[in-house]
Amino acid sequence: MSDQAALAAPVKRAELHRMVMSSHICPYGLKAKDLLKRSGYEVEDHHLTTREQTDAFKAKHNVATTPQIFIGGRRVGGYDDLRRYLGKKVADPAATSYRPVIALFTMTALMAVAASHAVTGDAFTIRAAEWFVSFSMVVLALLKLQNVETFATMFLNYDLLAKRWVPYGYVYPFAEGLAGLLMVAGALTWLSVPLALFIGTIGAASVFKAVYIDRRELKCACVGGSSNVPLGFISLTENLMMIAMAVWMTLGAFGCVAGSTHG
Repeated sequence: MSDQAALAAPVKRAELHRMVMSSHICPYGLKAKDLLKRSGYEVEDHHLTTREQTDAFKAKHNVATTPQIFIGGRRVGGYDDLRRYLGKKVADPAATSYRPVIALFTMTALMAVAASHAVTGDAFTIRAAEWFVSFSMVVLALLKLQNVETFATMFLNYDLLAKRWVPYGYVYPFAEGLAGLLMVAGALTWLSVPLALFIGTIGAASVFKAVYIDRRELKCACVGGSSNVPLGFISLTENLMMIAMAVWMTLGAFGCVAGSTHG
């Protein structure tokens, strides 16, 4: 665009009304202001500095929330409405998403290669692969332990053992975390291996039955009870990783025993 055309282009202006109080600054008001500026708008920023002023504004415009944005003299609405007005995606908090598990496994993989590099000087080692699984188990357990009650309730929807013995839903995250920590340390294999094998096998069988045999559509409790991750491949992968790790460590232990015997 030429300088002359730029000068001739009308200035885009928006009017923003948001809460700015000593005890509270509305985060969505800040996000709306930032979005408007990044979208090329000059923002007329009006602060609602008291509860009385805010309530009066809501009553005047017959709205339930702030911030409120006006463009061209017309009320656009709140932050989500502004995103829609600008043609941007609005997240649905109730929508299912694999983002939590993608973020989790990405970070645990990076942790594993970082730890391997710190210990051996080589990022990509067999130990890094082992740490990836064990780190993932620990972090998955941590997410469940944030709210054991909610996790255990969701877990009852599909776990075969928990349906027969309800306390298992409360035991599971502690067992997973303990097995993962022991595998990170490479300690007490006699305990970590059967523990991981036990919970992994029951978990895999439960998920397979619920999803692939009964064809049920459920939320996965694998990353905690408040997630919107669908039960299926990810949940099955979590359990199969535990089984594979347990089998791998068992084979490693037998290899060490055989080696020492031949030696």
